[in-house]
Amino acid sequence: MKLQKVAQAPLAASGDGPMLLALRDVGKVFSNGVTALSNVNLTIREGDFLSLLGPSGCGKSTALRLIAGLSTPTSGLLDWRGSGSFDRSDIGFVFQEPTLLPWADVFDNVWLPLRLKGVSRAKAAPFVMEMLARVHLTGFENAVPRELSGGMKMRVSIARAMVTRPRVLLMDEPFGALDEITRFKLNNDLLELWQGERFTVVFVTHSVFESVFLSNRVVVMAARPGRVFREFAVDAPYPRDEAFRTSPDYAALCRQASDVLIGAINSTAGSHHDGH
Repeated sequence: MKLQKVAQAPLAASGDGPMLLALRDVGKVFSNGVTALSNVNLTIREGDFLSLLGPSGCGKSTALRLIAGLSTPTSGLLDWRGSGSFDRSDIGFVFQEPTLLPWADVFDNVWLPLRLKGVSRAKAAPFVMEMLARVHLTGFENAVPRELSGGMKMRVSIARAMVTRPRVLLMDEPFGALDEITRFKLNNDLLELWQGERFTVVFVTHSVFESVFLSNRVVVMAARPGRVFREFAVDAPYPRDEAFRTSPDYAALCRQASDVLIGAINSTAGSHHDGH
C-alpha cells in the first residue's frame, strides 16, 4: 500500500469516465412486504461525485446498502464494470452517525480498518497520520471521541473510511446532524479530498444545496415505491468554493434541483398505484 500524491487536471463537471457500476432494474422488498426500491436503473462512472437526493422513504439509504454489499436486491442486478462483481475492500462507508469506538483514541479509530487487514500499528502510522492531515485533524490523534465536536467526530469517520484508499466512498447523510457552518466546512473539505484522490463518491442527502455544491450528477428519487425520478448534471466546474456558493449559477442550479425534487414529492403524493 503506497500513499501517492498525484497532480490532478481540472475536473470536468459532467461524469465522462468509464462505467464503474450499473444498477439494472433493481428492486428491494423487505420481509415486512414494503417495497423499498422498484426498477431502479442507474449508472455510476469512475470518478463521479453522485448525490442521491430525495424525501425520506424513497430508498436512498437502501440503494447505498445494496451498493456496499450490506444487503442484496430482491430483483435485478448490480453490474460492476460489466463483470458482475467487485472487491468490497475497495469500498469505504461513512454512516449517518460517526460510530467511533468510544474507548479508543482518534489514531486507533482510524487504524481500525487497517488493523482488521493485519497491518501493524507501526506500519499503519504513516497512513493514519497522512489521512488525519487530509481531514485537518493533525494534533488530535490522542484525543478520545468524547473530547471532540460533532464535526470532528465525522472527520474521524471519514479518515477511517479513507485510510485503506478505497476506490468508492459511500456516504449516508454524513453531515445531516451538523450545524450549517460546520456542514459547509466539511463539504469544502470533502471536495478537496475528492479532488486530490479522485475516488468515486455516492452521497445520500436531503439537502438540495448540499447536493448541488458537491456533485457532478444529482439523481432525484421518489418514494412509494423508491425509484429514480430524474437525473441531471451539475454543469459547474471544479474546484468549487465560497464564490460559487454565492453565485447566480449556483442559485439557478439549486432552483432546478428544487423544482425536480418538488416534482418527485408530488409524484409520490399522487401515487396510488405504486408509481407505475
